Amino acid sequence: MSVHELTRPLTLEWPAESLGNLPLALEQLHHWAQITPLQTALRHKRQGQWYAWRWIDALRDVERLADGLRQQGFDEQSRLALSGAFEPNLLLLALAAQSVGAPVLTLADDLPLEALQQQLWRIRPTHGYVQSRQQARHWQSIQRLDFAQLLGPIDPAQHVQRWWRPTGDTALWSEEGTHWQGGLAVVLEQWLSSGHGLAFPESPASARRDRSEVAPTGLLLSPSRLQHLADDIESRLAPLGTWRRRLCDWAIAHPQSGLRRVLKNRVRRLLGFQRLAYIWQPLKTSAEPTWLAEFKRDIA
Repeated sequence: MSVHELTRPLTLEWPAESLGNLPLALEQLHHWAQITPLQTALRHKRQGQWYAWRWIDALRDVERLADGLRQQGFDEQSRLALSGAFEPNLLLLALAAQSVGAPVLTLADDLPLEALQQQLWRIRPTHGYVQSRQQARHWQSIQRLDFAQLLGPIDPAQHVQRWWRPTGDTALWSEEGTHWQGGLAVVLEQWLSSGHGLAFPESPASARRDRSEVAPTGLLLSPSRLQHLADDIESRLAPLGTWRRRLCDWAIAHPQSGLRRVLKNRVRRLLGFQRLAYIWQPLKTSAEPTWLAEFKRDIA
């Protein structure tokens, strides 16, 4: 993970976009750090172990990062480009850049080399943050800095290496990255406006397992990722045309069926949705997959 220095006129088109101004973001971060300083704000699994940031830790990290950016010549005239999976470092760095007054851009993290180089030529960021070492080689830079160097000296005890779930604990969940158009703004707004903890998996490959360990109460996922979850459910059902599949379909179609409740509870546990109470979705959506529509009905 690194920040590089990269300069020219700004031309934005997807897969690049501006985070835009989140006027209440820093105010909300200060609010939760003052009201609930010791409650968990962020969770992230790294190398098989969960790490947690309290609200006061998140605020302090943003302030340290802002100081580190200024020391590297980052100011209101700079432009920070972010590319990668959503996780604490990326979110905190975005907030730090906004606190300095500089625009924050995102670039899809799944671009082939040629498209990546074209986008970098168009958006001309002065600084870039990219998680993949392989991708980082293609972000031509003047200077390459580690995230830890920006953060500066920090007490390891501030980052809790083990966490448990107290009664009534809420946890938003995201397994997305900058490939989700508009996603970073959604995640920051939902997290900071609600004051709920926000958790991230170690990798896309481990998302279902890590999600089950967290058992989130809310999902912050793109329509395509929700469809992926629906496809995951579909792949685990009996094949179409079999009597077991007909029984499943019949159970879902009959709300009073005891079998329907059994099936839904089994699917919830399988996906880590046993505590699910909220699914973020845009105002306009296409037809919802059957199982997700069922979960939303339960929530309502």
